[in-house]
Amino acid sequence: MQQNSCFLILPLSILLLSLTFSDARKDALAGGWTPIKDIKDPHVMEIAKFAVDEYNKQSKVSLKLDEVVKGETQVVSGINYKLVLKAKDGSAVNTYEAVVWEKAWLHFRNLTSFTLVMD
Repeated sequence: MQQNSCFLILPLSILLLSLTFSDARKDALAGGWTPIKDIKDPHVMEIAKFAVDEYNKQSKVSLKLDEVVKGETQVVSGINYKLVLKAKDGSAVNTYEAVVWEKAWLHFRNLTSFTLVMD
């Protein structure tokens, strides 16, 4: 009888562990947003500059990137970057939220949205 209980405990333990880890993995893969720890990272700054430059092209304006305030990433087919940034429009500095979709392995970037954030 003791031998049978060992055979039962082992599969139950494995099942419990796999359910625990699959829930954590599912949360990470479900498209949730994760805060960017280092907003001054050169790649994050490159994404922010791309967002401002692309918005300038599309809107025929001439904003200048001032700083990245905060950001988040989302794993999709590639990575979405949602950045809150400050940009100068002449002497005025406004806050914007930009979303850029990147597929680095394809050298692909797309500005998904760029909106003014009201303080």
